[in-house]
Amino acid sequence: MRILVISDLHANWPALEAVLAAEAFERLVVVGDLVSYGPHPREVVAWVRGHATATVRGNHDDALANGSDCRCAPTSKPLAEATRAAHRRLLQPEDTQFLGSLPQTASLRAADQTLFAVHASPRNHLYRYMLTPQAPEKHIRREVAGLRADYVLLGHTHLPMIRRLGRRTVVNPGSVGQPRDGDPRASYAIIEDGDVVLKRIAYDVERTIRDLRALPVPTQIADGLASILRMGR
Repeated sequence: MRILVISDLHANWPALEAVLAAEAFERLVVVGDLVSYGPHPREVVAWVRGHATATVRGNHDDALANGSDCRCAPTSKPLAEATRAAHRRLLQPEDTQFLGSLPQTASLRAADQTLFAVHASPRNHLYRYMLTPQAPEKHIRREVAGLRADYVLLGHTHLPMIRRLGRRTVVNPGSVGQPRDGDPRASYAIIEDGDVVLKRIAYDVERTIRDLRALPVPTQIADGLASILRMGR
């Protein structure tokens, strides 16, 4: 069983398109944040609605659909708010309803493996930024304590990570649409036959930036997002 795990797509269709062109898969798990920051909310939401095996709600999905505070970093909040307003005008009501109806967690079995998906953390589904590659093992063990799953899949930080805790593996596939670890290539994970691999693929960043500049957002917002996309941080 070949499982593709993706997160933090952030309305970046060229990045998602590159991942899909590179990888064959039998199951697809999407770990939240389909919208905000990018120029292609309709394409991304429509594709996920039609193809994902399981999708969980991210903080940006919740903010768009339910009017909640995304609670992102102060430097990112103006970027999120400006693009979120544009996305509300671009998405159909059924797309917004889909985002708001997504569960905050999902569990599934694939062959003899059990997977648990959540956007941020099992202890705080939408907002906790604690589970990073540098987090002490004791912190990660506390966050996932009590879960009966071979794999715990999460996103939110945009930082790819594999942490093995005995028989349990915590996986963050990184961000497809807006990497923040210094590598601008789209990031994702493949789980197959008990092994998990983090992968990267280049995509047409300038195409995304051209489409971003066509959105009805201030120039300084587009410039800030373009810098993040080009530098991966």
